[in-house]
Formats: sequence, structure tokens, C-alpha cells
Amino acid sequence: MAALDLNADLGEEVTDDEGLLALVTSANVACGYHAGNAEIMRRVCAEAVRRGVTIGAQVSYADRENFGRIPREVPLAVLREQVADQVGVLSEIAASEGGAVGYVKPHGALYHRVIDDAEQAGAVLSGSAALPLLGMGGAVILSMAAQAGRRTFLEGFPDRAYTSAGRLVPRGEPHALVEDSSAIAANAVRLAARVDSVCVHGDSPDAVAHARAVRRALLAADYVLRPFA
Repeated sequence: MAALDLNADLGEEVTDDEGLLALVTSANVACGYHAGNAEIMRRVCAEAVRRGVTIGAQVSYADRENFGRIPREVPLAVLREQVADQVGVLSEIAASEGGAVGYVKPHGALYHRVIDDAEQAGAVLSGSAALPLLGMGGAVILSMAAQAGRRTFLEGFPDRAYTSAGRLVPRGEPHALVEDSSAIAANAVRLAARVDSVCVHGDSPDAVAHARAVRRALLAADYVLRPFA
């Protein structure tokens, strides 16, 4: 039986954090720059520790107004310090609840930027110490991390459509989001053989139902669900 991780974005102030933490094995916790705050981070970390869910730092551009989904031109040194700040804050909170940050994953526009942009990828890497990286296959940030001796993990998105080049269809385009739970679950099983983790977006109105359907489908396909980090 193959092992697989199931992750979701948590602490974003629009998410049923407790509902998702009952289903996932890794939690990408918003660190306050695109969403969330210290109290929300504390609640998510406490529940994650209680349930044995791995805590990940979901780092973003400083852009709460646009939920971190607009590309920003941020100097390398500034971005490095912003990433370090986010990881540091979450690490302190996680430790106070008996846990630890196990990996880092960029959010939104930053996630897509570091697929190709080596400078911004370098800023994320240098700002996140030696933490493992979760990202999309072919991303320059994963190649750079691997070259530096850091652990890297691939993820797939069953609730998003892909282009022929293997990238996510931009959210503003038709059919970019997959909204039917059964279709999302089927996509998760197809992706599972190619990735280390599948991600259910926590800001979807039906995120818990989607995660439940994905979990059920993966277990039925003989996957063992456990954290990758």
C-alpha cells in the first residue's frame, strides 16, 4: 500500500479549520501576510498537534487586500525577511503548542512566481532555513532546494484544472476550478501516483466535503494517508 499525504490551506479566516483538520494529514497554515493572525495560528496549531497533523508554513506576499493572489515585485532582501518573519512567527506559536513547523509552501501568486523566478525562489529558500519544500513539479524552487540538499515534495491539485503544459489554469479563466466532490475525488486518485501530496483548497465553500470525498477515494484506492514531512 502506497503512502500519500493530504494537505489543505488553513487559518485563512474563511476556512472550517476544525473540519479540515479532522481529514488532512498536513496543514498549510497562513502566517498573517495574506490571511490569518496569531490567535488563529495558535488555534490551528493546537488542534493540529492534538490530531497528529503536520504543520506547514504557508508563506505569502504581504498582500491581505488581494489574499496574496496578485504578483508583486519585491526586492530579494525584503522578500527574504518577509518569509523569515512568517516562518519565525508560526514556529514560535507551533512550539508553544507542543509542535513544530515541518515544511514550507508558498501561497498564491508567490507559489506560481517561484515556479520560474530563480531570484524570488532564492529569497523564499534563504528565508525558510532548512525546511523541506512542498511545491509543483518542475518548479525552479524545488530544483534549487534539492541542489542545496533540502528535501522536496511534489503536490497536485484535484480541485483545479491543468493546462497542457502541466500548470494550473488561471483562476479567472472558465472551468479553472473543479467544484464537484466526486470529480475532485477522481482527480485525486489519478494524481496520487505522481505526487507526494494532494491539496484541497481550504477557501472553497465546500472544502470539507471535498476533502472528505478525496480522503474516502484515496483510502478506497489502497493509499495509506500520512504526512510527507
